[in-house]
Amino acid sequence: METIEGTVENIIFQSDDRQFCVFRTKCTSLGLVTTVYKGPAPFMGEMIRARGEWTQHARFGRQFSVTGYQSLKPGSAEGMERFLASGAVKGIGKAMASRIVAHFGKDTLDILGKAPERLAEVSGIGAKKAKSIGEAYNMISDLRELMLFLEENGVSGNYAAKLQLAYGDTAITRIKANPYSLITDIDGIGFKTADRIALSLGFEPASEERVRAGIGYALTLAASGGHTCIPEEELLRYASQVLQIDFTDVETVFRKMIANDQLRTEDWGGQRFVYPEYLYRAETGTARMLRALRDHPDSLGKVNVEKIIGDWEAEAGIELAEAQKDAIRSSLKFGVFALTGGPGTGKTTIIKGILSVLKRAGCTVLLAAPTGRAARRLEMAAGDKAQTVHRLLEYTVTGEFGKNADDLLETQAVIVDEASMLDIYLFYHLLEALPLGCRLILVGDVDQLPSVGPGSVLKDIIRCGKMPVVRLQEVFRQAEVSPIVRNAHRINRGLLPECAADSDFSMTEFADEEMAAAYITDLYAAATKSGGWQSLQILSPMHKGPCGVQNLNSLLQDRVNPPSARKEEIRQPGGATLRLGDKVMQIRNNYEKDVYNGDIGQIADISGKAVKVWYPERPDGEYVTYGDGETDELQLAYAMSVHKSQGSEYSRVVLALVPGHYIMLQRNLLYTAVTRAREKVELVGTKTALQTAVANDRTRRRYSLLKERLQESGDL
Repeated sequence: METIEGTVENIIFQSDDRQFCVFRTKCTSLGLVTTVYKGPAPFMGEMIRARGEWTQHARFGRQFSVTGYQSLKPGSAEGMERFLASGAVKGIGKAMASRIVAHFGKDTLDILGKAPERLAEVSGIGAKKAKSIGEAYNMISDLRELMLFLEENGVSGNYAAKLQLAYGDTAITRIKANPYSLITDIDGIGFKTADRIALSLGFEPASEERVRAGIGYALTLAASGGHTCIPEEELLRYASQVLQIDFTDVETVFRKMIANDQLRTEDWGGQRFVYPEYLYRAETGTARMLRALRDHPDSLGKVNVEKIIGDWEAEAGIELAEAQKDAIRSSLKFGVFALTGGPGTGKTTIIKGILSVLKRAGCTVLLAAPTGRAARRLEMAAGDKAQTVHRLLEYTVTGEFGKNADDLLETQAVIVDEASMLDIYLFYHLLEALPLGCRLILVGDVDQLPSVGPGSVLKDIIRCGKMPVVRLQEVFRQAEVSPIVRNAHRINRGLLPECAADSDFSMTEFADEEMAAAYITDLYAAATKSGGWQSLQILSPMHKGPCGVQNLNSLLQDRVNPPSARKEEIRQPGGATLRLGDKVMQIRNNYEKDVYNGDIGQIADISGKAVKVWYPERPDGEYVTYGDGETDELQLAYAMSVHKSQGSEYSRVVLALVPGHYIMLQRNLLYTAVTRAREKVELVGTKTALQTAVANDRTRRRYSLLKERLQESGDL
């Protein structure tokens, strides 16, 4: 780390969310320095001392990348005037700044802070104006003091604005009293940041406040790992590792929290499980509402099920297998029903059949899926409107669901496709919005990767033995000819896929991971040479490493869309570069823009700070525009993780499979990856990595008691 000191000459760029800025600093020995900081910009004319490191940007040259800075009082009258003229202090413009500094000279800032009433001595400033200027100056002084306090305690000063908004002028006092309150009070501040402040302020490592926060953090980490709960012993051991203190110190505080009813627990099978409050409510509520829906389906009146099925078969020109007929019968008979099966087993046909038969029986039916791409696939397959579960529930940007127990969905049946992607929290909110008597049909491949969020909803419903389930196992003749379908089922049975160079399922071996990455780059470049960027998708199990998503995206961007004078670029807050023509992916649902997590498009225009993206699945000529501060919703999509590909389908898939991915090489991940392809799968890597993935069926257990809660619900 190096340190520079100087005066802020001008602000080149400041993002709307104040999380990224570029400015020029005038240093005595270095001259003008382009300075980059992930946080709010300082004021023009302000003197700063910044620490960071020198970097070389491909387009903008040498820059000083700041990790933190502190504000210094301007050392000259000229500096003070520039500072006040910058608009930093509300009510002072350029002319007034000149008059104030001319009158008070080097004492200007002391007057502003300690005796603002004296500003009335300056021509054009009355007593009322002097008072408001003094208040405005004190506000930014408080902010600068807070920034300095944070920086001195090892935390970025860019949190200062949020803290001042939440705590006002008591911010420093309240933080000193209990830094861990920041975790719940301030969005974006987690345990690690709060802990850094606390330890810097002298809090004891085993203090009760720290241990309580550490236990909460350990529960949060467990949830991010897919668990809805965690055994007590495991939680305490994990918390002691996180906090780097003795197990007994954690246990003492834990017992106190239990006695004070500050933690949610459940005793089961001789173990005590601990929950975050919201997941306890979601899991217990899910079990209760599933039982109610299962046991109280609305009567369909006198319905001749076999005739309705027969009529639909004749109309569709197909003959259903007995398991497929069972699935349709179950959707009419039961309030909750799960349908699962691998590729080629006819799940899409059954969704059409269930939809048609339910409608013929007089039901209104809604279709949904967890992601936007999955919803669009469902809509195309079923020939009826489908939407994301979030949109179905009228989810808002504030994190609330418009459809809930107080405002139920108006429907008699809901079909959810790709149900293996449902986490317990979203599923709970879906159930909460269903009227009693509504039929719920869950369709998905239970052998794929589980949801990104906590829980294993579909698997628990299927395994509990108390919910109606049909598992499709017969692969139909038209699907059998596909090597992708054949090999997917082989992988699922623990057998190696059959790869052949001249088939639609091949493997190219490379022992060297950098050579594998170079080959994937060549492969993609050749496949997309004629502009067909939609024809091929690169997948990888991990983000890091030579064959990880990040490096592959960097290599592919440089190869197929290199920089040029004709291509505009924009730098994202995180430092990545987006370029005209880049293949990009939306990484979270945006209902205002009608674009969803996993949607893939191409950058069609960059004008200033605005980026336009063309998504091929939208109407012709309709673009999505991302304004300043919104491009963090996009990331390069030449390559993506297997997890991100869930719910999507591509013509051709290339999967990197190398020993460096060892920690992620699991059968369900490989199975999920190959079933994303419609026409062709190419594996690139080593047979050792492939064998490891196929053999590893020991998927990491997800702690959840949903299955056990459902098993208490009595027989069907």
